[in-house]
Amino acid sequence: MRTRTRDPQPLGEGALDRMARILAARNIDPATVAATADEPEPFSPLDALSAGMPPRYQGAVADHPQVLAWAREVVRAAVAPNLGARRQVTTGPSLLMAGVVGAGKTHQAYGAVRRLVETGIGVRWRATTAADLYADLRPRTGVDSERELAAVSRCPLLIIDDLGAAKASEWVEEVTYRLINRRYNHMLPTLITTNLAIKDLRAYLGDRVTSRLAQMTTRVEFEPVDHRRHRTTA
Repeated sequence: MRTRTRDPQPLGEGALDRMARILAARNIDPATVAATADEPEPFSPLDALSAGMPPRYQGAVADHPQVLAWAREVVRAAVAPNLGARRQVTTGPSLLMAGVVGAGKTHQAYGAVRRLVETGIGVRWRATTAADLYADLRPRTGVDSERELAAVSRCPLLIIDDLGAAKASEWVEEVTYRLINRRYNHMLPTLITTNLAIKDLRAYLGDRVTSRLAQMTTRVEFEPVDHRRHRTTA
């Protein structure tokens, strides 16, 4: 059975008159409608940033002095791909934020990304928890885990939340090493949060990973205050 298609037909004079009367009754200028019909709604970089963030952190603001200092360094390192183009995050320093659960590390990490966007530079970024990262990279049928690892490794700005929360194993240590080593070699800015004390990371991640983290990151120790519990009981 063939389906017949018809070309769009122009509106008749009667339909146009009715539309004009409706617009006039609503005090709408037809010229305004025509001028704005094809204009897309404005969508700022901050709108795009918020759309890509978890709802809980869409309003995150970085205010920790060392986090703000990190953001300034990343902005200084941003470069334009060609003359007249917007500067982009390509390389830069990394930050390791350590502290108890609820100390505000994740909030500061998302706030730091917002800080970068507010300066006007281009930021291609990605955020994941360590547990989700390992789940995505675990070999399984129908999934190219090597391609996924390459994509995460090359992302210009990466947030790894809760490093050390997943169960330790030789596979976890090896995958973490491959990821961190690639980002270390290419000097890609990485924001890492962990609930482990910095001195305990070596036992969890091994010497190879912690050695690179020590060289590529500024380490920030957060005060041992659970802000989530404090807000609940206040």
